[in-house]
Amino acid sequence: MEEAADTVPPSLRRSSLPGWPRASEPELVRHYTWLSQRNFGIDTGFYPLGSCTMKHNPRINERIVQLPGIDRIHPLQPEHQIQGLLAIFYEMQEMLEICAGMDQVTLQPVAGAQGEFTAIRCIQEYHRSNGENHRDKVIVPDSAHGTNPASAAMCGYDIIEIPSAEDGRIDLDALRAAVGEDTAAMMITNPSTLGIFEPEIAEAAEIVHTAGGQMYYDGANFNAILGKTDPGRMGFDAVHYNLHKTFSQPHGGGGPGSGPIGVKSHLAEFLPSPLVDRQEVEDGGATGDGYRYFWKTPENTIGKVQQWHGNAGAVVRAWAFYRRYGRELELMSEHAVLNANYLRHQIMNPDSETLAGIEVMPVDGAPTDVVKHEFTLSMQPLKESTGVTGKDVAKRLLDYGYMSPTLYFPMIVPECLMIEPTETESREVLDKFADDFLAILAEDPELVSTAPHSTDVRRVDEVWAARNLILRHPGSE
Repeated sequence: MEEAADTVPPSLRRSSLPGWPRASEPELVRHYTWLSQRNFGIDTGFYPLGSCTMKHNPRINERIVQLPGIDRIHPLQPEHQIQGLLAIFYEMQEMLEICAGMDQVTLQPVAGAQGEFTAIRCIQEYHRSNGENHRDKVIVPDSAHGTNPASAAMCGYDIIEIPSAEDGRIDLDALRAAVGEDTAAMMITNPSTLGIFEPEIAEAAEIVHTAGGQMYYDGANFNAILGKTDPGRMGFDAVHYNLHKTFSQPHGGGGPGSGPIGVKSHLAEFLPSPLVDRQEVEDGGATGDGYRYFWKTPENTIGKVQQWHGNAGAVVRAWAFYRRYGRELELMSEHAVLNANYLRHQIMNPDSETLAGIEVMPVDGAPTDVVKHEFTLSMQPLKESTGVTGKDVAKRLLDYGYMSPTLYFPMIVPECLMIEPTETESREVLDKFADDFLAILAEDPELVSTAPHSTDVRRVDEVWAARNLILRHPGSE
């Protein structure tokens, strides 16, 4: 019998044995425990990352997704062997349709940005089916997530950016001036990235629809309105959901995510394939609910946007979260808004001696007005008076045991910090964060501008790192 080594071409054979480390079990355990302690996550501290909703992920969801009938399924298994999972997919489609006021949902996109792209492609095919290929413009507000114009551009659209009004909300006059016979869609989130609800969104939708365009809802901030209102009621034709934000699927570090989209009936025929459907059966069905579940291809589908049927693990975790809380999810939105306003008030307390160092993005010109799930602060006054930047404050927060809020976004707020406390943090956590945040503003500028001081890795040159990628360990061959 030919030796296995002889089947490898000489040019591909090693000249020496690999330098694998030799370690005992306790040494390995200590090594990986040490690595875990160098990381920061929602399980180790407060993570007020604006727009990303880094909240507690219930452990029961992990137990459910690890059940043998769920975690050992192959995407190519025949339908009759995966009736339970298909039933979960169908229920999730229905639940997402209801909470967003949509008519059909696909669970296929595996990221929010991929959901954006998918929805815009469906809108694009809708216009083409109507013989309106000339519609080549997508309108976005200047406070939009950067993925919005990027997703539209990937579909070949030109981007029209419109400015926000002085109060941070949409400028209807600017929208009227931007729409026309070439308008394909408008992409917007409500509440916006400033944490501000758009009370005139229905009028904005009417302006776009009158021009023949479609309305797309970025669902990144959906956790601020769930149970209170929905995109369908506002006049939107398509929406993407972040299961890894609103519905508790863990995320961070690049994934895993899930970005299903929902659409109104006139866009449903263009959704990516496949969807899950069902039909009644006399024998009660494999799941005992009286139905047989199966994959279905929409009539004029745009095809697939990823290789399988969606991020099944993320869908099941979100389904478990949805089934556990149901109508109580309205309370999630209430607490998210309450926590954001409470923390904002604690930081912007008029009795604070450090108040002159920061500005809150004004809402109707009054800093005490209610925001939704997140809020923005400008460190511009602090920079002008002491030289300390928003980035410096963010780095100093690491020394206090917090992950930094979102930095320098949205770009319409100078020296911006965007803070989202989420609904799962306690009042004690928010009080301590506010006290520590204000303490940083009162510290010696030199101490803050050279932070962090207590982390394993000190301040790095992000620009250099982005332009000079190191993709392997220096000691590797």
